[in-house]
Order: sequence, then structure tokens, then C-alpha cells
Amino acid sequence: MTGEHSETVLITGASSGIGLELAKCFADDGANLILVARTTQALEKLADELQQEFSIKATVITADLTQSNSAAKIFADVKGRGLTADILVNNAGFGLHGAFAELPLKRQLEIVTVNISALVELTGLFLPGMLARKRGGILNVGSVAGFVPGPNMAVYYASKAFVQSFSEALHHELRGKNIKLTNLCPGPTDTNFSQTARMFRTRRTSVNKMSAEAVAEIGHEDFCAGKFLSVPGSANKLAAIAPRFLPRALVRRIIGHYNKLAPTGSGSA
Repeated sequence: MTGEHSETVLITGASSGIGLELAKCFADDGANLILVARTTQALEKLADELQQEFSIKATVITADLTQSNSAAKIFADVKGRGLTADILVNNAGFGLHGAFAELPLKRQLEIVTVNISALVELTGLFLPGMLARKRGGILNVGSVAGFVPGPNMAVYYASKAFVQSFSEALHHELRGKNIKLTNLCPGPTDTNFSQTARMFRTRRTSVNKMSAEAVAEIGHEDFCAGKFLSVPGSANKLAAIAPRFLPRALVRRIIGHYNKLAPTGSGSA
């Protein structure tokens, strides 16, 4: 799938973590890429590496999805360059640890903007073209957090619950239209998400993390296979299923304890 007739994949949050690894997966398929993130230098470095290794085209678009007009600007930029996004990967997202009332409200509203509003707007802008061409795909990066309430990370968990519900409904609407839709729901993953979420503090409870590479490879494989829900790792699958069989009050207590931060100066987790 190389050359002028390759598919083009637009990936948000492509400069690091799962987004970067998904870029590698699609590049390995021979797809051309539109790489979107806030950090131009990191994107350009990745684009150069992928173009050299996989002989594909990689276009860089710098955008800050915390800004309410960013999705429209990305769409206009893609159109202005004469490009078509055959596949949209809504990967960008972040969260914050802490009690809702103790965290900066402005920053929590930015979680809603990035994790929900930008995802919905980008989908709404690019999906009509896919429907008109009668081909394409959307890969949303949700989380196992979307299956449970999240005390001490309330807005983040709620945002991923939205992604899960929205993706599931959209998947149903797209039946028979030759448009793939996958919701990739990783659990704890070795990325810079933790540093951003905890502001360099640590959890009381330590967990094993999957590598971003492993998560991306599984998500990419499930997307290509046309699978709707992709939950990498047996432990994460259990975490997604188990809450169905437990009292909600118990689930809240378990997640609230898991998300508690250790006192400043304590060991890492």
C-alpha cells in the first residue's frame, strides 16, 4: 500500500506514547500520515524517521487541542494542502489525579475539550468525506477507565465513558457503510500520561504497565480486523468486565483507593 494511492491516516497526539507507536504501525502498512500534536520539533523528527524507514509521506500539523477552534483549523489545513484523511485516529487525551474540587477547574475543562469536544468535532468533520467515498475508518483511543466511575480522577474517567458510549453508538450507525470504527481501551501504559496526570506525584498503589508499543500493535491489529472493542492485555480485559458483576459502591471504593496519590516525598508507584 505504498505510493500515490496509499491511504492517509491522521493521528492526533502523535508525538509520543501510543500515538507515536500507532504512527509506526500504520507507516509499516505503507500508509501516508498526517501527524498532529503541539510539539512541532518532535513531530518533524518523527516524520523524518518514518519517511526514511517506510518510504511513506508524513505531513506535520501543529495544533493545541485545548483550544476550542483547533479541530476546525486542522480540518482546514488538511483540505488546504489537498490531502484526504482516509482514517482518523483520535488519540490525543490527558487526565489529572486529585479530588475534583481541589484541582484547577480550567485545566479540568481542558480535559473535556481535548478528550471529548475535539474528538467529536474531528469525527464530525472527517466522517462525511469517508461516507461520501464509501470507505475509511476511525480509531478512537478510549480507556478501561471508561467502564467505571473514577473518584480522584473524576473528569478523566467520565470523558472516557463518553468516548466508549459515543464510539459504540457510532459503530452501530455505520453498519453496512464500509467504515471501520474501533475503540481502543488500554489500561495502565508506560507513557508520559502519568507525569502529566499526577504533576510528578505517585500513586499509593503500584501496577504493571503495558508498553505503548504493545498497546498500539494490538489496537492496530484489531482495527484492521474490523473489531469494535480492543482491550489489550488479559488483566485489562478483566478490569473492563469485572465491574459488571460488582456493586457500584464497591467499584467506586476500589477505584478511589487505586487513584489516591501518595504523600509528597514517598516512593514511586
